[in-house]
Amino acid sequence: MPFHSKRTLEHWIAEFIDARSGGEEIRVAVQDGEDGRDTGLVVVPLENAPNTVWIEPRATGDDLTWHVLIEPSTETLELTSFELNGLTHELQIAAEVCAFLQEKSLGHFEPAASPESSPEASPAG
Repeated sequence: MPFHSKRTLEHWIAEFIDARSGGEEIRVAVQDGEDGRDTGLVVVPLENAPNTVWIEPRATGDDLTWHVLIEPSTETLELTSFELNGLTHELQIAAEVCAFLQEKSLGHFEPAASPESSPEASPAG
């Protein structure tokens, strides 16, 4: 299955942030992939909801399809109109990042690196 290194994802997220205003809070967290590969998990923090939102690829054959996952909450969400507008904006950014990562992933394959190889060995673009 194709994968993207944490370094590649950080580069793509920086590119996304530079191209638009907003999304500065998006981070790539460390996630150990299969065989100790250097993979990342894209996290979009929400200020207007207690949920955690993350974006990750899901393998479909030889391709990756990116998905937004929203952690469930046991609390009822009560928002003012201002807070709801803020949450809508945050979720829109998550959707845009997901589409951006999908586009960047088309035809992009990381070299098959061993777990011991240095992060500098992985191209970032």
